[in-house]
Amino acid sequence: MKKYHIAVIPGDGIGPDIVSQAVKVLKEAGALFELEFEFHELLAGGAAIDQVGACLPAETVKTARECDSILLGAVGGPAWDRLPGDARPEQAILGLRKEFGLFANLRPALLFSQLAAACPLRADLVAGGLDLLVVRELTGGIYFGERGHKDTDMGPAAYDVEQYSEGEVRRIAEVAFQMALKRRRQVVSVDKANVLESSRLWRRVVTETAAAYPEVSLEHMYVDNAAMQLVRQPAQFDVIVTGNLFGDILSDEASMVTGSIGMLPSASLGSGSFGLYEPIHGSAPDIAGTDRANPMATILSAAMMLRYSFDQAEAAQTIEKAVAQVLDQGYRTADLYTVGTTLVGTEKAGQLIAEALQA
Repeated sequence: MKKYHIAVIPGDGIGPDIVSQAVKVLKEAGALFELEFEFHELLAGGAAIDQVGACLPAETVKTARECDSILLGAVGGPAWDRLPGDARPEQAILGLRKEFGLFANLRPALLFSQLAAACPLRADLVAGGLDLLVVRELTGGIYFGERGHKDTDMGPAAYDVEQYSEGEVRRIAEVAFQMALKRRRQVVSVDKANVLESSRLWRRVVTETAAAYPEVSLEHMYVDNAAMQLVRQPAQFDVIVTGNLFGDILSDEASMVTGSIGMLPSASLGSGSFGLYEPIHGSAPDIAGTDRANPMATILSAAMMLRYSFDQAEAAQTIEKAVAQVLDQGYRTADLYTVGTTLVGTEKAGQLIAEALQA
């Protein structure tokens, strides 16, 4: 029996609600595939600020280093909105990415056939299904660049610097091409090379990297056109690779094309098997503790953990099939509910998926 240590960070808002369901499903998958999981619950985000005065306590980082991966719920909320930027709960996410060298964010956008009616686009635009992967660079670019304030002729000003090195671009491009080899072998690199010097370097390095992957087609696209194409013809995309800022925006756009942000998982990976897994939605504090949150994105994030950190592809696929089976049976959480389906809460949705695994 293989044993894995998982750092569990419930976080804020609905984080504890949804993470508990993912843990439940992981335990069931472990029993089915002879995998043993030891869960270590840790503090981060607003909950950590309230308890110890820091959004990312040193003890959380220390314990997480002794684990094989991190499962995260969500952080943030209006209770901490008045804190300065470097002390807000969201800084915990940036800190974890930096501490563990998690430079590659994988955000699959899959339109489940059972939820096709929830897609806001015309039916003919997604008639063939939708299955794309956004590979976003996580530890460089404007989010981590130099920033500050200065005086100008127009008064006080603030600035943030967008900067990428060749090495940063090359390693994220490698991830994108490797992922494409396992999919439909198409990569679209998104930049703003007609305006930004950093994007011109990005485009050159991605093109150079592509030479080592002759089986994969490469297309370059400006970010404004990519945003348009995602709603005009989303099925044209297989793998999208882009920088931190553009990836943040485009992956959220792609998530809404699938109909519900509550269904979409993510993985943040580095150069090894260690990863951070989380749903892409926020903390939704208005429904925290009400049994209304959708736990499926977190459960699917746990499946990604099994696949990418633990090399347990069969177990991951079984969880994904269990989620699809529950949807096939007509069960829906509040964000997915339509007339004719069966409304269930957070706890019941997790239990149904666990029971589908048992079956």
